[in-house]
Amino acid sequence: MNKIKFLLFALVAVVAVSCATDQVDELRGESSNSLLMGKIVNRSTCACPGSILIYVNESMANALENSLGMAVSGIASLDDVAAQIGATSIDHVTPGAKFSAGERAFGLHRWFEIRFSEEQSVEEVAMKLAAIDEVERVEYNTLLQPRRTRPIVADITKLAVTRGSEQYFDDTMLPLQWHYKNTGDDNIFPGALEGADINLEPAWDYVSGNRDIIVAIIDEGVDYRHPDLAPNMWKNEAEANGAEGVDDDGNGFVDDIYGWNFVTNSNHLTWDEKAITGDPQDDDCGHGTHVAGTVAAVNNNGIGVCGVAGGDGSGNGVRIMSCQIFSAGRPTTNSTNGDAIRYAANHGACILQCSWGYPIEYNPVNDKQYEAERGYQQDAIRYFMSRKNCAALDGGVVIFAAGNETKNYSAYPGAYRDYISVTAYAPNGLPTSYTNYGSGCNVAAPGGDYYPDYNTLEWMESGMVLSTLPNDTYGYMPGTSMACPHVSGIAALVLAQALEMGKTLTVKQLNKILVTSVNNIDSRLKGKFESVLGTMNLDSYKGKMGTGMIDAYRAVMAVRGTTCVAVNTGEEFSLDINKILGDGNLSMTVLKTVEVSPEVKERLGLKDIAVFGKKVYFTCEKAGSGVITLHAIAGGDVLGGDETMGGMDTSIEVAVISRPNNNTEGWL
Repeated sequence: MNKIKFLLFALVAVVAVSCATDQVDELRGESSNSLLMGKIVNRSTCACPGSILIYVNESMANALENSLGMAVSGIASLDDVAAQIGATSIDHVTPGAKFSAGERAFGLHRWFEIRFSEEQSVEEVAMKLAAIDEVERVEYNTLLQPRRTRPIVADITKLAVTRGSEQYFDDTMLPLQWHYKNTGDDNIFPGALEGADINLEPAWDYVSGNRDIIVAIIDEGVDYRHPDLAPNMWKNEAEANGAEGVDDDGNGFVDDIYGWNFVTNSNHLTWDEKAITGDPQDDDCGHGTHVAGTVAAVNNNGIGVCGVAGGDGSGNGVRIMSCQIFSAGRPTTNSTNGDAIRYAANHGACILQCSWGYPIEYNPVNDKQYEAERGYQQDAIRYFMSRKNCAALDGGVVIFAAGNETKNYSAYPGAYRDYISVTAYAPNGLPTSYTNYGSGCNVAAPGGDYYPDYNTLEWMESGMVLSTLPNDTYGYMPGTSMACPHVSGIAALVLAQALEMGKTLTVKQLNKILVTSVNNIDSRLKGKFESVLGTMNLDSYKGKMGTGMIDAYRAVMAVRGTTCVAVNTGEEFSLDINKILGDGNLSMTVLKTVEVSPEVKERLGLKDIAVFGKKVYFTCEKAGSGVITLHAIAGGDVLGGDETMGGMDTSIEVAVISRPNNNTEGWL
């Protein structure tokens, strides 16, 4: 076991490696510079030395096409500044890019990167560039680096457990993925709460994935050779079947078979081939591979773990695209992220999985400031959201981790109102010791936590999230980084169900399903809790973890149009048919019987079912989910028949979700 000093929380927020001294305040006092300052869209905090992005007008964009990659552009105003700052190159942010009409509509072709000596002050360079009439916006290329994670690599022989005939799929580690089905096992986490999970298995009864759905993992590289990931990797067939070293599909990327490394500008996804050490100088700590496994590790293949949307073993899992933006020892910037997002949009992704965010010292304070600082990365996200890459969705959905700093707000970009921001809870159904919460947070998902084994004085990892790691391994990580892919996976299930039913959702409809398909978390947020990081005041989290704990079953039922009701495990529940049918003339409707399958009775521990008038009373002794069918008569007290004038037999399906402390009507 690893001691706590070796445990670092998972990547979500990013931290600056070099923060430039902000000299802008000195310039603000000069009235002659006020208009130029207005062109500079963001702050120089953590600016990348030797690089600035400019957004130019259409005329200059066209003129620059003839001098890309050179230090001289042939445009006098720009060349004058280039000479003053010692510019080494002027090029598109994405070198060699060929822009479609859609990309041009969002102005991506008008973004250029100026490279110059790192000895130059970025603030002074920004002011000089802003003085050029044809330059409309200047963006400091914010320098980011991930907070490294040391994963807990699992002993496969110890994790190869079998639950028996009741196990949903035959993946050997599925019983330890409490985040999918939490049985309240104290051996996994002290005080583990039955039902504190994403309620995944009942959703799998209806849908488990679809190959037409592509999830872009904007993260570290994904180990595309991992046996639990390889069958569900997105593959660029033109490059896979083409000539090595040739851009076979003409997209500007050579041999981009499984995605692209935007840090090194190569097809080498550094997950990496050597053993994971957690050393910050290594190419990868396994973060991207771990995230990918939660979204779509292959299900029902007899090995390892399951993915939320990994299919049923018949080759129907959703596909994973690796867009690498982090690699140790190399700078990562807003332009790097923007390039990756643009690539995802152009190659079929409809879900953007983003377990990262701005550094705390750079975080905007509200949406207005975020919009005002609109740069290349934001334009790329806007372009991604406009792309209709899935027949079941009219655009792209963007999902971010909220952050691991225990702050009372979400990190941006996730906090922005058009994106989903995900907080994290532990196996006990309480907020994790590290999660951000509050303003900008939308929904909660399992992120896992660790706890001390007081017998051995070692730190136990089984309460973290179990998923894939590079080099055919598996292991644990905690973080809102780990919560986020649960939501991305559920979004993929929703789209898979919509595809099966021939439905098309808008991005707003999908976002609404994700944030309203939840179970109660607030009912347990009271008093104090002693976490591994100290005393938590649970009252301060109430109403701030998002709408609740996301529920995959509820989300799938929402697409199917089935009403869900939330009940408290172990308490009698009264279901009123009036609330199910709405505001019509209900005096003509009589509830007669309730139909429940033996499987649902067992799953819910359902007993004491009774019908009185227009209500049905029952108790669920287990945390679980299932559909019950209400049979009612519309148009009288008796059914019509050959010799009887009466009403029509009407059946209504209702999905019941039983959870402890779920004392809310939920989001129906």
